[in-house]
Amino acid sequence: MSANGGHLVSAAKLSEFVAKLFEAVGVSGVAASTVARGLVDAELDGLSSHGVMLVDMYIERLRKGSVSLNEKASIVSERQGAVVLDAGHALGQLTGIQAMTIAVEKARQFTAGIVSVRHGFHFGTAGRFAVQAAGAGCIGIAMCNTRPLMPAPGGAERVVGNNPIAIALPTTGNIPVVLDMATSEAAMGKIRMAEKANEPIPATWAVTVLGAPTTSPSEAIAGMLLPSGGPKGFGLSFLIDMMCGLLSQGATGSQVRPLYGDFGVPYDCSHLFIAIDVAHFCDADWFRQQTAAAAEKIRSGQRAPGVEKLFTPGEPEWRRRERAGGQVQLDPSVVAMLSRFAGELGVAATPFQTPTKEKHHA
Repeated sequence: MSANGGHLVSAAKLSEFVAKLFEAVGVSGVAASTVARGLVDAELDGLSSHGVMLVDMYIERLRKGSVSLNEKASIVSERQGAVVLDAGHALGQLTGIQAMTIAVEKARQFTAGIVSVRHGFHFGTAGRFAVQAAGAGCIGIAMCNTRPLMPAPGGAERVVGNNPIAIALPTTGNIPVVLDMATSEAAMGKIRMAEKANEPIPATWAVTVLGAPTTSPSEAIAGMLLPSGGPKGFGLSFLIDMMCGLLSQGATGSQVRPLYGDFGVPYDCSHLFIAIDVAHFCDADWFRQQTAAAAEKIRSGQRAPGVEKLFTPGEPEWRRRERAGGQVQLDPSVVAMLSRFAGELGVAATPFQTPTKEKHHA
């Protein structure tokens, strides 16, 4: 968010408004609400790079036909716990929920359900689907490949995407235990946010087309992201690409097209969803309790000097949501974009209030 403040918006009203924008370009009411909630939930979690800033790209792709108005993926093959889906370039939040629902159903029967998806589109935060499985008593794993954005260690060309992976465990209590990470040092969405806000980025996030460090978002977008953890992040990203694309017989590497390239050309990424029913291994309640106990041990552990609190994976996002109190702070550039579409599509831009000074959340 820009340092000069933003617009405070009710999350419920924002979700309703974004849904109306999608409905105005042909998405059904139920589907539009599902996608809008996914984007607004990302805002509440502090993951604005996966939030409503994506609305313009989604709408332009819907307008130009590279994103389908279909709401379900079709089944290509089904062999016990293994299912291949063809998303047909439908909105990824819709096919992602469908795929993980099938994975959980298969896990109930076969211990594990593995659903690969080809011809997919951007699905928002991977953690959303992993948590979906965890809520059903399964270990949930979700991953996706993207177009190449990162070089191999020592390389000078893009060869792998910053392919995200999320893993969630069933647990007791309200705080989820979920790892949700891209394999780059920073998500491209964060860099695009910095570009829109005309702000610099840390020099560790990306390099120029020549491989030189940069703090310029535009140079980073034209150049290459850097993998998290160097060779480790690169290796993880490469294997995610292979698993998503090969198991689905879908796109890998440069076959995945730029998300912000030609909006008339399908993105064509591949997804993979895995659910493991812990009840096939042990008592499910015991598993949840053990997960919660391990998480609490981390939170209550000894802290280094100057550190006020320790967190488990997924906890910072959960706490941001709790503090948000159902309110989302939007950058003025995002509000301007949403208002522009509202005018074009005949949707009243009612949820936006007067700009306020930004509230900083840890």
